[in-house]
Amino acid sequence: MAMHRETWAFVFGLLGNIISFAVFLSPVPTFYIIFKKKSAEGFQSLPYVVALFSAMLWIYYAFVKREAALLLITINTFGIIVESAYLIIFLIYASKKSRLSTIKLLLLLNVFGFGAMLLSTLYLAKGAKRLAIIGWICLVFNISVFAAPLFVISKVIRTRSVEYMPFFLSFFLTINAVMWFFYGLLLKDYYVALPNTLGFVFGIIQMVIYLIYRNATPVLQAPLKGQELSGGHIIDVVKTGSEHNPGGGGGAVGKF
Repeated sequence: MAMHRETWAFVFGLLGNIISFAVFLSPVPTFYIIFKKKSAEGFQSLPYVVALFSAMLWIYYAFVKREAALLLITINTFGIIVESAYLIIFLIYASKKSRLSTIKLLLLLNVFGFGAMLLSTLYLAKGAKRLAIIGWICLVFNISVFAAPLFVISKVIRTRSVEYMPFFLSFFLTINAVMWFFYGLLLKDYYVALPNTLGFVFGIIQMVIYLIYRNATPVLQAPLKGQELSGGHIIDVVKTGSEHNPGGGGGAVGKF
């Protein structure tokens, strides 16, 4: 029975890898635009910094867990490589102000934040206790990230426009959450399973909202200032929430 359970967990984890792989690559059109225009104006780096941090957390969790963690390691290793590439491109073409804010964010979250967590769990906890602490950190972080789509849902309801909430994006991120939920459930790894429950619920809500407002007449609003004018910014927020977290969700999603 245990072997049967592990086999099914591998199947769901493999499907989760495939879907997450595609989701991680979805911002490629965004960065092609940045490269072509030689400018990152109108786009934000926050979703990619968060995605990188999430992948780093899950890699650390997987290495500490060791048992049945290969599929978490493969997709999040890929995530680290891809998100790092995105951030390098962003830093090359971003304005001085955006570049400095991105560097500060990387230092705060990915260097000092992750470093403090790494050192504290290595030296203040051992064995199962260490794994539990890391697991809870991953769980809480991913639950907070999954809440990001609330911004886009509220915007759709406010504007009566689904322009910034593509149906197929929501659909595939929901399927991705389902794959990782069953992977975690079958392995009795609730640090993986529980956040994806929320990812599934938010995904369903997004698709329902899309179906309600897809034919609605948009409400005209006054132009926003700065980066809020960018559809890429709005989609990036969606991405951060549902993405971006293979093992705990999906990958970064950019503007299509």
